[in-house]
Amino acid sequence: MPRQWRRLQPWPLFVAMAFCAFTQPSFAIDQEASATALLDQAESLRTIDNPRFLRLLEEIRQSYPHLSVHEHWKLRYLEAWQASFQGDYAHADPLLQDVIDHAGDPALVAKASAVLIDDMGSNKRYGEAFELANRLVADLPNTEDKLARFFVLFYVSQLLRSAGQYELAANYASQALALSSGEAACPATALLLTVRYESHKLTSTSPELQQGINICQAANEPVYMDSIWLLKSSLYLDEDQPGKTVALLQRIAPSVRSNHYYANMLASQVELAQAYLKLGDDASARRAALAALALSDPDDISESLRDTYQVLYLLDKKHGDSAAALANYEHYVTQNNGYLNDISARALAYAMAQQHMLVQKFETEKLSRQNNILRLQQALDTKAVEAGRLYIALLLMVLASVIFWLFRLRRSQLRFKKLSRHDGLTAIYNHQHFVSEADHALQLLKKKAGAACLVSIDLDYFKQINDTHGHAVGDAVLRHTVALCRLQLRPGDLFGRLGGEEFGILLVGCARDQGKAIADRIRMAIESSPVNEDGCVVSFSASIGMASTDTSGYELQRLRREADAALYRAKRTGRNRVIADTQGDGLVGV
Repeated sequence: MPRQWRRLQPWPLFVAMAFCAFTQPSFAIDQEASATALLDQAESLRTIDNPRFLRLLEEIRQSYPHLSVHEHWKLRYLEAWQASFQGDYAHADPLLQDVIDHAGDPALVAKASAVLIDDMGSNKRYGEAFELANRLVADLPNTEDKLARFFVLFYVSQLLRSAGQYELAANYASQALALSSGEAACPATALLLTVRYESHKLTSTSPELQQGINICQAANEPVYMDSIWLLKSSLYLDEDQPGKTVALLQRIAPSVRSNHYYANMLASQVELAQAYLKLGDDASARRAALAALALSDPDDISESLRDTYQVLYLLDKKHGDSAAALANYEHYVTQNNGYLNDISARALAYAMAQQHMLVQKFETEKLSRQNNILRLQQALDTKAVEAGRLYIALLLMVLASVIFWLFRLRRSQLRFKKLSRHDGLTAIYNHQHFVSEADHALQLLKKKAGAACLVSIDLDYFKQINDTHGHAVGDAVLRHTVALCRLQLRPGDLFGRLGGEEFGILLVGCARDQGKAIADRIRMAIESSPVNEDGCVVSFSASIGMASTDTSGYELQRLRREADAALYRAKRTGRNRVIADTQGDGLVGV
Protein backbone atom coordinates (compact mmCIF):
# COMPACT_ATOMS: atom_id res chain seq x y z
CA MET A 1 0.00 0.00 0.00
CA PRO A 2 1.55 3.34 -0.99
CA ARG A 3 2.60 5.69 1.80
CA GLN A 4 2.25 9.42 1.20
CA TRP A 5 4.10 10.86 4.17
CA ARG A 6 3.57 14.50 5.09
CA ARG A 7 7.07 14.63 6.43
CA LEU A 8 7.85 18.03 4.87
CA GLN A 9 5.51 19.93 7.14
CA PRO A 10 5.29 22.42 8.77
CA TRP A 11 5.85 24.31 5.55
CA PRO A 12 5.90 27.76 7.25
CA LEU A 13 9.24 26.82 8.81
CA PHE A 14 10.63 25.64 5.47
CA VAL A 15 9.60 28.77 3.58
CA ALA A 16 10.76 31.08 6.35
CA MET A 17 14.18 29.42 6.33
CA ALA A 18 14.27 29.80 2.56
CA PHE A 19 13.91 33.56 3.07
CA CYS A 20 17.63 33.74 3.84
CA ALA A 21 18.46 33.12 0.19
CA PHE A 22 16.48 36.21 -0.83
CA THR A 23 18.02 38.59 1.69
CA GLN A 24 21.40 39.59 3.03
CA PRO A 25 20.92 39.43 6.82
CA SER A 26 22.94 41.48 9.22
CA PHE A 27 23.37 39.89 12.63
CA ALA A 28 24.52 43.02 14.49
CA ILE A 29 21.64 45.26 15.48
CA ASP A 30 22.33 48.86 14.48
CA GLN A 31 21.04 51.12 17.25
CA GLU A 32 21.13 54.16 14.93
CA ALA A 33 19.20 52.48 12.11
CA SER A 34 15.78 53.71 10.97
CA ALA A 35 12.64 51.77 11.80
CA THR A 36 12.43 50.52 8.19
CA ALA A 37 15.99 49.17 8.32
CA LEU A 38 15.34 47.47 11.67
CA LEU A 39 12.16 45.87 10.34
CA ASP A 40 14.04 44.53 7.31
CA GLN A 41 16.76 43.28 9.65
CA ALA A 42 14.17 41.57 11.87
CA GLU A 43 12.58 39.84 8.88
CA SER A 44 15.95 38.40 7.91
CA LEU A 45 16.56 37.10 11.48
CA ARG A 46 13.24 35.43 12.21
CA THR A 47 14.40 31.80 11.73
CA ILE A 48 18.15 32.29 11.84
CA ASP A 49 17.88 33.61 15.41
CA ASN A 50 14.24 33.70 16.54
CA PRO A 51 14.98 34.98 20.10
CA ARG A 52 16.91 37.92 18.66
CA PHE A 53 14.08 38.49 16.18
CA LEU A 54 11.62 38.80 19.08
CA ARG A 55 13.91 41.16 20.98
CA LEU A 56 14.27 43.34 17.92
CA LEU A 57 10.49 43.56 17.46
CA GLU A 58 10.16 44.67 21.08
CA GLU A 59 12.87 47.29 20.60
CA ILE A 60 11.04 48.67 17.56
CA ARG A 61 7.79 48.94 19.53
CA GLN A 62 9.49 50.82 22.39
CA SER A 63 11.89 53.03 20.40
CA TYR A 64 9.60 54.00 17.54
CA PRO A 65 6.14 54.85 18.91
CA HIS A 66 5.28 56.81 15.74
CA LEU A 67 5.83 54.51 12.75
CA SER A 68 4.95 55.36 9.19
CA VAL A 69 1.96 53.57 7.63
CA HIS A 70 4.18 51.11 5.78
CA GLU A 71 6.31 50.44 8.87
CA HIS A 72 3.20 49.90 11.00
CA TRP A 73 1.85 47.21 8.65
CA LYS A 74 5.27 45.59 8.25
CA LEU A 75 5.46 45.26 12.05
CA ARG A 76 1.94 43.77 12.22
CA TYR A 77 2.84 41.28 9.49
CA LEU A 78 5.95 40.14 11.40
CA GLU A 79 3.91 39.80 14.61
CA ALA A 80 1.33 37.71 12.74
CA TRP A 81 4.08 35.55 11.21
CA GLN A 82 5.51 34.85 14.68
CA ALA A 83 2.09 33.79 16.01
CA SER A 84 1.62 31.45 13.05
CA PHE A 85 5.16 30.11 13.49
CA GLN A 86 4.28 29.19 17.09
CA GLY A 87 0.99 27.54 16.01
CA ASP A 88 -1.17 30.26 17.65
CA TYR A 89 -3.57 30.47 14.71
CA ALA A 90 -6.36 32.10 16.76
CA HIS A 91 -4.08 35.12 17.24
CA ALA A 92 -2.27 34.96 13.89
CA ASP A 93 -5.22 34.75 11.49
CA PRO A 94 -7.01 38.00 12.48
CA LEU A 95 -3.66 39.86 12.26
CA LEU A 96 -2.95 38.39 8.83
CA GLN A 97 -6.45 39.29 7.63
CA ASP A 98 -5.99 42.84 8.92
CA VAL A 99 -2.75 43.18 6.92
CA ILE A 100 -4.47 41.79 3.82
CA ASP A 101 -7.43 44.16 4.12
CA HIS A 102 -5.63 47.39 5.03
CA ALA A 103 -1.86 47.32 4.36
CA GLY A 104 -2.10 48.47 0.74
CA ASP A 105 1.37 47.04 0.00
CA PRO A 106 1.07 44.27 -2.67
CA ALA A 107 4.17 42.43 -1.41
CA LEU A 108 2.98 42.44 2.22
CA VAL A 109 -0.54 41.41 1.18
CA ALA A 110 0.79 38.51 -0.91
CA LYS A 111 3.08 37.22 1.87
CA ALA A 112 0.37 37.53 4.54
CA SER A 113 -2.12 35.77 2.26
CA ALA A 114 0.31 32.93 1.61
CA VAL A 115 0.87 32.37 5.34
CA LEU A 116 -2.91 32.51 5.90
CA ILE A 117 -3.42 29.78 3.27
CA ASP A 118 -1.21 27.43 5.28
CA ASP A 119 -2.94 28.34 8.56
CA MET A 120 -6.31 27.53 7.00
CA GLY A 121 -5.03 24.18 5.75
CA SER A 122 -3.61 23.34 9.19
CA ASN A 123 -7.06 24.06 10.70
CA LYS A 124 -8.87 22.00 8.01
CA ARG A 125 -10.51 25.13 6.59
CA TYR A 126 -9.90 23.76 3.12
CA GLY A 127 -12.69 25.63 1.34
CA GLU A 128 -11.44 29.04 2.51
CA ALA A 129 -7.84 28.05 1.73
CA PHE A 130 -8.67 27.18 -1.90
CA GLU A 131 -10.74 30.32 -2.39
CA LEU A 132 -7.82 32.45 -1.18
CA ALA A 133 -5.36 30.45 -3.28
CA ASN A 134 -7.45 31.08 -6.41
CA ARG A 135 -7.37 34.82 -5.77
CA LEU A 136 -3.60 34.82 -5.19
CA VAL A 137 -2.91 32.85 -8.37
CA ALA A 138 -5.14 35.20 -10.37
CA ASP A 139 -3.18 38.18 -9.01
CA LEU A 140 0.25 36.54 -9.36
CA PRO A 141 1.11 38.35 -12.66
CA ASN A 142 0.81 41.63 -10.74
CA THR A 143 3.11 40.49 -7.89
CA GLU A 144 6.57 41.90 -8.58
CA ASP A 145 8.30 41.15 -5.26
CA LYS A 146 10.43 38.02 -5.74
CA LEU A 147 10.02 36.69 -2.20
CA ALA A 148 6.25 37.29 -2.27
CA ARG A 149 5.98 35.34 -5.53
CA PHE A 150 8.03 32.51 -3.99
CA PHE A 151 5.72 32.41 -0.94
CA VAL A 152 2.58 32.25 -3.09
CA LEU A 153 3.91 29.58 -5.45
CA PHE A 154 5.23 27.47 -2.59
CA TYR A 155 2.10 27.51 -0.41
CA VAL A 156 -0.31 27.06 -3.34
CA SER A 157 1.73 24.07 -4.53
CA GLN A 158 1.55 22.54 -1.03
CA LEU A 159 -2.22 23.09 -0.85
CA LEU A 160 -2.82 21.52 -4.28
CA ARG A 161 -0.61 18.57 -3.30
CA SER A 162 -2.76 17.95 -0.22
CA ALA A 163 -5.86 17.74 -2.47
CA GLY A 164 -4.24 15.26 -4.87
CA GLN A 165 -3.84 17.81 -7.69
CA TYR A 166 -0.31 16.64 -8.40
CA GLU A 167 0.14 18.02 -11.92
CA LEU A 168 -0.78 21.55 -10.83
CA ALA A 169 1.24 21.19 -7.62
CA ALA A 170 4.33 20.14 -9.60
CA ASN A 171 3.87 23.11 -11.95
CA TYR A 172 3.80 25.64 -9.08
CA ALA A 173 6.65 23.91 -7.25
CA SER A 174 8.76 24.07 -10.43
CA GLN A 175 8.03 27.80 -10.74
CA ALA A 176 9.05 28.30 -7.09
CA LEU A 177 12.26 26.35 -7.75
CA ALA A 178 13.00 28.53 -10.80
CA LEU A 179 12.73 31.63 -8.58
CA SER A 180 15.00 30.22 -5.87
CA SER A 181 18.74 29.81 -5.59
CA GLY A 182 21.23 28.76 -2.92
CA GLU A 183 19.51 27.69 0.31
CA ALA A 184 16.00 28.35 -1.01
CA ALA A 185 16.52 25.73 -3.73
CA CYS A 186 16.57 22.97 -1.08
CA PRO A 187 12.97 23.29 0.26
CA ALA A 188 11.64 23.96 -3.25
CA THR A 189 13.39 20.81 -4.50
CA ALA A 190 12.11 18.80 -1.53
CA LEU A 191 8.54 19.90 -2.23
CA LEU A 192 8.83 19.02 -5.92
CA LEU A 193 10.22 15.56 -5.09
CA THR A 194 7.37 14.97 -2.62
CA VAL A 195 4.82 15.84 -5.31
CA ARG A 196 6.53 13.49 -7.79
CA TYR A 197 6.59 10.70 -5.20
CA GLU A 198 2.91 11.04 -4.33
CA SER A 199 1.99 11.07 -8.04
CA HIS A 200 4.00 7.83 -8.52
CA LYS A 201 6.57 9.42 -10.84
CA LEU A 202 9.68 8.40 -8.88
CA THR A 203 11.55 5.15 -8.43
CA SER A 204 14.37 4.35 -6.04
CA THR A 205 16.83 4.80 -8.92
CA SER A 206 15.51 8.17 -10.13
CA PRO A 207 18.47 10.55 -10.46
CA GLU A 208 16.35 13.47 -9.12
CA LEU A 209 16.60 11.99 -5.62
CA GLN A 210 20.39 12.15 -5.52
CA GLN A 211 20.34 15.60 -7.11
CA GLY A 212 17.98 16.82 -4.35
CA ILE A 213 20.19 15.29 -1.65
CA ASN A 214 23.24 17.02 -3.16
CA ILE A 215 21.43 20.38 -3.25
CA CYS A 216 20.35 20.13 0.40
CA GLN A 217 23.79 18.88 1.48
CA ALA A 218 25.44 21.87 -0.21
CA ALA A 219 22.94 24.18 1.54
CA ASN A 220 23.70 22.47 4.89
CA GLU A 221 20.02 21.57 5.39
CA PRO A 222 20.04 18.11 7.08
CA VAL A 223 16.29 18.08 7.82
CA TYR A 224 15.39 18.35 4.14
CA MET A 225 18.13 15.90 3.21
CA ASP A 226 16.79 13.33 5.69
CA SER A 227 13.29 13.89 4.28
CA ILE A 228 14.52 13.03 0.78
CA TRP A 229 16.34 9.95 2.12
CA LEU A 230 13.04 8.90 3.70
CA LEU A 231 11.32 9.31 0.34
CA LYS A 232 13.88 6.86 -1.06
CA SER A 233 13.29 4.37 1.76
CA SER A 234 9.52 4.58 1.04
CA LEU A 235 10.27 3.76 -2.59
CA TYR A 236 12.30 0.73 -1.49
CA LEU A 237 9.25 -0.45 0.46
CA ASP A 238 6.97 0.19 -2.51
CA GLU A 239 9.33 -1.87 -4.67
CA ASP A 240 9.39 -4.73 -2.12
CA GLN A 241 13.03 -4.21 -1.12
CA PRO A 242 12.70 -4.15 2.70
CA GLY A 243 16.35 -5.04 3.24
CA LYS A 244 17.46 -1.84 1.50
CA THR A 245 14.89 0.12 3.52
CA VAL A 246 16.34 -1.12 6.82
CA ALA A 247 19.92 -0.48 5.72
CA LEU A 248 19.11 3.08 4.59
CA LEU A 249 17.11 3.94 7.73
CA GLN A 250 19.86 2.63 10.01
CA ARG A 251 22.40 4.73 8.11
CA ILE A 252 20.46 8.01 8.49
CA ALA A 253 19.17 7.27 12.03
CA PRO A 254 21.87 9.36 13.80
CA SER A 255 21.02 12.39 11.66
CA VAL A 256 17.25 11.95 12.17
CA ARG A 257 17.68 11.69 15.95
CA SER A 258 20.08 14.63 16.22
CA ASN A 259 17.79 16.98 14.25
CA HIS A 260 14.74 16.17 16.47
CA TYR A 261 12.36 16.81 13.55
CA TYR A 262 9.15 15.05 14.61
CA ALA A 263 7.80 14.12 11.16
CA ASN A 264 11.10 12.51 10.09
CA MET A 265 11.46 10.66 13.41
CA LEU A 266 7.93 9.26 13.14
CA ALA A 267 8.28 8.31 9.47
CA SER A 268 11.56 6.46 10.05
CA GLN A 269 10.03 4.32 12.83
CA VAL A 270 6.93 3.45 10.81
CA GLU A 271 8.98 2.50 7.75
CA LEU A 272 11.29 0.39 9.93
CA ALA A 273 8.29 -1.45 11.35
CA GLN A 274 6.91 -2.17 7.88
CA ALA A 275 10.29 -3.26 6.54
CA TYR A 276 11.01 -5.60 9.47
CA LEU A 277 7.52 -7.08 9.10
CA LYS A 278 8.24 -7.91 5.46
CA LEU A 279 11.60 -9.42 6.46
CA GLY A 280 9.93 -11.62 9.10
CA ASP A 281 11.78 -9.97 12.00
CA ASP A 282 8.68 -9.70 14.19
CA ALA A 283 10.46 -8.53 17.36
CA SER A 284 12.17 -5.62 15.58
CA ALA A 285 8.93 -4.75 13.76
CA ARG A 286 7.03 -4.55 17.06
CA ARG A 287 9.75 -2.41 18.70
CA ALA A 288 9.70 0.05 15.82
CA ALA A 289 5.87 0.19 15.76
CA LEU A 290 5.70 0.82 19.52
CA ALA A 291 8.37 3.51 19.18
CA ALA A 292 6.21 5.20 16.53
CA LEU A 293 3.19 5.13 18.86
CA ALA A 294 5.30 6.58 21.67
CA LEU A 295 6.19 9.52 19.41
CA SER A 296 2.58 10.16 18.39
CA ASP A 297 -0.34 11.99 19.94
CA PRO A 298 -3.01 9.30 20.51
CA ASP A 299 -5.70 11.74 19.33
CA ASP A 300 -4.02 12.27 15.95
CA ILE A 301 -5.52 10.91 12.74
CA SER A 302 -2.81 10.21 10.19
CA GLU A 303 -1.59 7.72 7.63
CA SER A 304 1.49 7.07 9.77
CA LEU A 305 -0.65 5.95 12.74
CA ARG A 306 -2.84 3.90 10.42
CA ASP A 307 0.18 1.99 9.06
CA THR A 308 1.56 1.54 12.60
CA TYR A 309 -1.64 -0.07 13.85
CA GLN A 310 -1.77 -2.23 10.73
CA VAL A 311 1.70 -3.61 11.54
CA LEU A 312 0.71 -4.32 15.14
CA TYR A 313 -2.54 -5.98 14.01
CA LEU A 314 -0.71 -8.25 11.56
CA LEU A 315 1.88 -9.18 14.22
CA ASP A 316 -0.78 -9.99 16.83
CA LYS A 317 -2.79 -11.95 14.31
CA LYS A 318 0.30 -13.90 13.24
CA HIS A 319 1.09 -14.83 16.86
CA GLY A 320 -2.51 -15.74 17.73
CA ASP A 321 -3.21 -12.90 20.19
CA SER A 322 -6.83 -12.41 19.13
CA ALA A 323 -7.77 -9.75 21.69
CA ALA A 324 -4.78 -7.54 20.90
CA ALA A 325 -5.26 -8.10 17.17
CA LEU A 326 -8.88 -7.02 17.36
CA ALA A 327 -8.01 -3.91 19.39
CA ASN A 328 -5.29 -2.89 16.94
CA TYR A 329 -7.58 -3.63 13.99
CA GLU A 330 -10.18 -1.28 15.43
CA HIS A 331 -7.50 1.42 15.82
CA TYR A 332 -6.45 0.76 12.23
CA VAL A 333 -10.02 1.12 10.93
CA THR A 334 -10.50 4.36 12.89
CA GLN A 335 -7.28 5.84 11.55
CA ASN A 336 -7.99 4.67 7.99
CA ASN A 337 -11.51 6.10 7.97
CA GLY A 338 -10.35 9.40 9.44
CA TYR A 339 -7.49 9.65 6.94
CA LEU A 340 -9.77 8.88 3.97
CA ASN A 341 -12.38 11.36 5.20
CA ASP A 342 -9.74 14.10 5.41
CA ILE A 343 -8.56 13.33 1.87
CA SER A 344 -12.18 13.49 0.66
CA ALA A 345 -12.69 16.82 2.45
CA ARG A 346 -9.64 18.34 0.73
CA ALA A 347 -10.67 17.01 -2.69
CA LEU A 348 -14.24 18.25 -2.25
CA ALA A 349 -13.02 21.68 -1.14
CA TYR A 350 -10.88 21.91 -4.28
CA ALA A 351 -13.82 20.89 -6.48
CA MET A 352 -16.12 23.43 -4.82
CA ALA A 353 -13.53 26.19 -5.24
CA GLN A 354 -13.26 25.37 -8.94
CA GLN A 355 -17.06 25.43 -9.21
CA HIS A 356 -17.15 28.82 -7.49
CA MET A 357 -14.65 30.14 -10.02
CA LEU A 358 -16.92 28.88 -12.79
CA VAL A 359 -19.87 30.71 -11.23
CA GLN A 360 -17.85 33.91 -10.92
CA LYS A 361 -16.80 33.61 -14.54
CA PHE A 362 -20.43 33.14 -15.52
CA GLU A 363 -21.47 36.22 -13.52
CA THR A 364 -18.72 38.28 -15.16
CA GLU A 365 -19.78 37.16 -18.62
CA LYS A 366 -23.40 37.77 -17.72
CA LEU A 367 -22.63 41.33 -16.58
CA SER A 368 -20.63 41.95 -19.75
CA ARG A 369 -23.57 40.80 -21.87
CA GLN A 370 -25.95 43.05 -19.93
CA ASN A 371 -23.70 46.06 -20.59
CA ASN A 372 -23.65 45.18 -24.28
CA ILE A 373 -27.43 45.03 -24.29
CA LEU A 374 -27.69 48.50 -22.75
CA ARG A 375 -25.40 49.93 -25.41
CA LEU A 376 -27.47 48.28 -28.10
CA GLN A 377 -30.65 49.72 -26.62
CA GLN A 378 -29.23 53.25 -26.80
CA ALA A 379 -28.27 52.73 -30.42
CA LEU A 380 -31.64 51.25 -31.33
CA ASP A 381 -33.41 54.49 -30.31
CA THR A 382 -32.07 56.14 -33.48
CA LYS A 383 -32.59 53.20 -35.85
CA ALA A 384 -35.50 51.96 -37.87
CA VAL A 385 -37.67 48.86 -37.53
CA GLU A 386 -35.02 46.73 -39.18
CA ALA A 387 -32.57 47.63 -36.42
CA GLY A 388 -35.29 46.75 -33.89
CA ARG A 389 -35.63 43.30 -35.42
CA LEU A 390 -31.88 42.87 -35.18
CA TYR A 391 -32.03 43.84 -31.49
CA ILE A 392 -34.73 41.23 -30.85
CA ALA A 393 -32.60 38.56 -32.54
CA LEU A 394 -29.58 39.52 -30.49
CA LEU A 395 -31.63 39.52 -27.28
CA LEU A 396 -32.90 36.02 -28.02
CA MET A 397 -29.33 34.85 -28.58
CA VAL A 398 -28.27 36.32 -25.25
CA LEU A 399 -31.19 34.69 -23.45
CA ALA A 400 -30.39 31.35 -25.08
CA SER A 401 -26.78 31.73 -23.99
CA VAL A 402 -27.83 32.52 -20.41
CA ILE A 403 -30.15 29.51 -20.36
CA PHE A 404 -27.35 27.35 -21.75
CA TRP A 405 -24.91 28.49 -19.04
CA LEU A 406 -27.54 28.03 -16.33
CA PHE A 407 -28.12 24.50 -17.59
CA ARG A 408 -24.39 23.78 -17.55
CA LEU A 409 -24.06 25.22 -14.07
CA ARG A 410 -26.96 23.12 -12.75
CA ARG A 411 -25.51 19.99 -14.37
CA SER A 412 -22.13 20.70 -12.76
CA GLN A 413 -23.78 21.12 -9.35
CA LEU A 414 -25.60 17.81 -9.71
CA ARG A 415 -22.40 16.08 -10.82
CA PHE A 416 -20.43 17.43 -7.85
CA LYS A 417 -23.24 16.38 -5.51
CA LYS A 418 -23.14 12.85 -6.90
CA LEU A 419 -19.34 12.73 -6.64
CA SER A 420 -19.53 13.75 -2.98
CA ARG A 421 -21.85 10.80 -2.22
CA HIS A 422 -20.60 7.97 -4.42
CA ASP A 423 -17.37 6.01 -4.68
CA GLY A 424 -15.53 6.94 -7.87
CA LEU A 425 -14.47 3.37 -8.77
CA THR A 426 -17.60 1.33 -8.02
CA ALA A 427 -20.37 4.00 -8.25
CA ILE A 428 -21.93 2.82 -4.96
CA TYR A 429 -22.22 4.95 -1.80
CA ASN A 430 -18.94 6.14 -0.32
CA HIS A 431 -18.16 5.55 3.35
CA GLN A 432 -19.53 8.84 4.70
CA HIS A 433 -22.81 8.76 2.76
CA PHE A 434 -23.41 5.07 3.50
CA VAL A 435 -23.05 5.70 7.24
CA SER A 436 -25.42 8.69 7.06
CA GLU A 437 -28.10 6.83 5.07
CA ALA A 438 -27.79 3.67 7.18
CA ASP A 439 -28.21 5.61 10.43
CA HIS A 440 -31.29 7.38 9.04
CA ALA A 441 -32.82 4.08 7.87
CA LEU A 442 -32.21 2.43 11.26
CA GLN A 443 -33.90 5.29 13.12
CA LEU A 444 -36.98 4.91 10.90
CA LEU A 445 -36.99 1.14 11.46
CA LYS A 446 -36.74 1.65 15.21
CA LYS A 447 -39.95 3.71 15.20
CA LYS A 448 -41.74 0.99 13.19
CA ALA A 449 -40.17 -1.91 15.19
CA GLY A 450 -38.84 -3.27 11.90
CA ALA A 451 -35.83 -5.50 11.40
CA ALA A 452 -32.53 -4.99 9.57
CA CYS A 453 -29.17 -6.69 9.14
CA LEU A 454 -25.79 -4.99 8.70
CA VAL A 455 -23.38 -7.00 6.52
CA SER A 456 -19.60 -6.34 6.40
CA ILE A 457 -17.77 -7.88 3.41
CA ASP A 458 -13.99 -8.08 3.03
CA LEU A 459 -12.30 -9.71 0.01
CA ASP A 460 -9.82 -12.41 1.00
CA TYR A 461 -6.16 -11.93 0.08
CA PHE A 462 -6.97 -8.88 -2.03
CA LYS A 463 -3.47 -7.45 -1.57
CA GLN A 464 -2.06 -10.59 -3.23
CA ILE A 465 -4.31 -9.98 -6.24
CA ASN A 466 -2.96 -6.42 -6.56
CA ASP A 467 0.64 -7.55 -6.06
CA THR A 468 0.36 -10.49 -8.49
CA HIS A 469 -1.84 -9.12 -11.26
CA GLY A 470 -1.63 -5.34 -10.83
CA HIS A 471 -4.02 -2.63 -9.68
CA ALA A 472 -6.02 -2.68 -12.94
CA VAL A 473 -7.08 -6.28 -12.26
CA GLY A 474 -7.66 -5.38 -8.59
CA ASP A 475 -10.02 -2.60 -9.67
CA ALA A 476 -11.82 -5.04 -11.98
CA VAL A 477 -12.26 -7.43 -9.03
CA LEU A 478 -13.82 -4.64 -6.93
CA ARG A 479 -16.24 -3.67 -9.72
CA HIS A 480 -17.11 -7.33 -10.33
CA THR A 481 -17.79 -7.83 -6.62
CA VAL A 482 -20.18 -4.86 -6.59
CA ALA A 483 -22.04 -6.23 -9.63
CA LEU A 484 -22.42 -9.67 -7.98
CA CYS A 485 -23.69 -8.15 -4.73
CA ARG A 486 -26.25 -5.99 -6.52
CA LEU A 487 -27.79 -9.10 -8.11
CA GLN A 488 -28.59 -10.41 -4.61
CA LEU A 489 -29.88 -7.14 -3.12
CA ARG A 490 -33.40 -5.75 -3.02
CA PRO A 491 -34.43 -2.24 -4.13
CA GLY A 492 -34.54 -0.84 -0.58
CA ASP A 493 -31.14 -2.17 0.58
CA LEU A 494 -28.21 0.24 1.12
CA PHE A 495 -24.80 -0.64 -0.36
CA GLY A 496 -21.51 1.23 0.18
CA ARG A 497 -17.74 0.92 -0.07
CA LEU A 498 -16.19 1.45 3.37
CA GLY A 499 -12.58 1.59 2.14
CA GLY A 500 -10.15 -0.53 0.13
CA GLU A 501 -11.67 -3.98 -0.39
CA GLU A 502 -14.27 -3.63 2.40
CA PHE A 503 -17.99 -3.15 1.68
CA GLY A 504 -21.05 -2.60 3.85
CA ILE A 505 -24.70 -3.55 3.19
CA LEU A 506 -27.76 -2.63 5.25
CA LEU A 507 -30.54 -5.13 4.52
CA VAL A 508 -33.65 -3.11 5.37
CA GLY A 509 -36.71 -4.99 6.62
CA CYS A 510 -34.73 -8.20 6.88
CA ALA A 511 -34.72 -10.61 9.84
CA ARG A 512 -31.58 -12.40 11.01
CA ASP A 513 -32.16 -15.74 9.23
CA GLN A 514 -33.11 -14.05 5.97
CA GLY A 515 -30.03 -11.83 6.25
CA LYS A 516 -27.78 -14.87 6.74
CA ALA A 517 -29.25 -16.45 3.61
CA ILE A 518 -28.66 -13.34 1.51
CA ALA A 519 -25.11 -12.96 2.86
CA ASP A 520 -24.33 -16.61 2.03
CA ARG A 521 -25.71 -16.20 -1.49
CA ILE A 522 -23.39 -13.24 -1.94
CA ARG A 523 -20.44 -15.29 -0.63
CA MET A 524 -21.23 -18.20 -2.98
CA ALA A 525 -21.71 -15.85 -5.95
CA ILE A 526 -18.27 -14.28 -5.32
CA GLU A 527 -16.61 -17.67 -4.85
CA SER A 528 -18.09 -19.13 -8.05
CA SER A 529 -17.62 -16.11 -10.34
CA PRO A 530 -13.95 -15.44 -11.19
CA VAL A 531 -12.91 -12.26 -12.99
CA ASN A 532 -11.65 -12.45 -16.57
CA GLU A 533 -9.66 -9.26 -17.23
CA ASP A 534 -7.57 -9.05 -20.42
CA GLY A 535 -7.26 -12.81 -20.57
CA CYS A 536 -6.28 -13.08 -16.90
CA VAL A 537 -8.71 -15.26 -14.90
CA VAL A 538 -8.67 -14.48 -11.18
CA SER A 539 -10.67 -16.49 -8.63
CA PHE A 540 -11.28 -14.93 -5.26
CA SER A 541 -13.47 -15.24 -2.19
CA ALA A 542 -14.89 -13.07 0.57
CA SER A 543 -15.30 -13.24 4.33
CA ILE A 544 -18.57 -11.84 5.66
CA GLY A 545 -19.66 -10.70 9.09
CA MET A 546 -23.26 -9.86 9.96
CA ALA A 547 -25.10 -8.22 12.84
CA SER A 548 -28.86 -7.89 13.14
CA THR A 549 -31.19 -5.56 14.98
CA ASP A 550 -32.86 -8.67 16.44
CA THR A 551 -29.84 -9.17 18.73
CA SER A 552 -27.89 -5.90 18.58
CA GLY A 553 -30.48 -3.15 18.56
CA TYR A 554 -30.78 -0.15 16.24
CA GLU A 555 -27.63 1.84 17.09
CA LEU A 556 -25.44 1.88 13.97
CA GLN A 557 -22.19 2.09 15.94
CA ARG A 558 -22.98 -1.12 17.83
CA LEU A 559 -24.14 -2.91 14.66
CA ARG A 560 -20.90 -1.95 12.89
CA ARG A 561 -18.78 -3.03 15.83
CA GLU A 562 -20.46 -6.43 16.04
CA ALA A 563 -20.49 -6.95 12.26
CA ASP A 564 -16.75 -6.14 12.16
CA ALA A 565 -16.13 -8.55 15.04
CA ALA A 566 -18.03 -11.25 13.16
CA LEU A 567 -16.02 -10.45 10.02
CA TYR A 568 -12.79 -10.73 11.97
CA ARG A 569 -13.92 -14.09 13.32
CA ALA A 570 -14.69 -15.24 9.76
CA LYS A 571 -11.16 -14.21 8.74
CA ARG A 572 -9.61 -15.92 11.74
CA THR A 573 -11.52 -19.19 11.30
CA GLY A 574 -10.47 -19.75 7.69
CA ARG A 575 -12.00 -17.02 5.46
CA ASN A 576 -14.60 -17.58 2.69
CA ARG A 577 -17.45 -17.88 5.17
CA VAL A 578 -20.29 -15.97 6.77
CA ILE A 579 -20.54 -15.42 10.51
CA ALA A 580 -23.65 -13.79 11.90
CA ASP A 581 -23.30 -12.23 15.35
CA THR A 582 -20.41 -13.04 17.65
CA GLN A 583 -22.41 -14.12 20.68
CA GLY A 584 -23.75 -17.32 19.17
CA ASP A 585 -22.32 -19.84 16.75
CA GLY A 586 -23.55 -17.92 13.75
CA LEU A 587 -21.33 -19.80 11.26
CA VAL A 588 -23.00 -20.32 7.90
CA GLY A 589 -20.07 -22.12 6.32
CA VAL A 590 -17.71 -22.13 3.35
